[in-house]
Amino acid sequence: MRAVPRWALLSAALAPVLLIGGWSLAAARQPGGFDQVTGTISALAARDATDRWIMTLALLGLGVCHCVTAVGLRPARPAGRLVLALGGVATVAVAVFPLPSGRGSSTPHGLAAAVAFGALALWPALAAGRRPSAVSIAAGTACAALLLALVGWFVLELVAGGPRIGLSERVAAGAQALCPLLLAVALRGPVGVDGTRPGRPGATGSGRGAGRR
Repeated sequence: MRAVPRWALLSAALAPVLLIGGWSLAAARQPGGFDQVTGTISALAARDATDRWIMTLALLGLGVCHCVTAVGLRPARPAGRLVLALGGVATVAVAVFPLPSGRGSSTPHGLAAAVAFGALALWPALAAGRRPSAVSIAAGTACAALLLALVGWFVLELVAGGPRIGLSERVAAGAQALCPLLLAVALRGPVGVDGTRPGRPGATGSGRGAGRR
């Protein structure tokens, strides 16, 4: 049995393609150009954005991909998978509650974005476990720490009105979209009925005494 099914790998691979492709195409459609260093992703899906459906569909697809990937990441701990799915649902909510026209603010949009960024940064640490087939605690913690640092950069730019709000958001969001794919690829090998993978400690038939009575 495959630890991570192919459909989960596909959804994990599709997530960064939708996000990066969406913001690139949507930015290109804005009249007069769009500065992706200063302009946010949400601005491309705002009610007064040109062809806002592009970024809206990209965000909807991204959220769905995270939910599908969460179902397929079988070796990860249930808590981490649940938080990844929560991040996916919150991403869908970001698209459902767009920013209003005139660069105004939206409380539902802001709350959805906060939950999405937080959940998609924390889930790798919660997905880590001690089983040989699971995400290692060190890897999960390191991944979460990096994602939190990137989100922190974005928050600082946002609060201070910095000149790199769009850039920091794209770096953080892009890293969060890539993280499930990296873990899915790392866990893609087959597992036995006992939950271990061939060649890993505790795997049936591995070691010098394999096959001996």
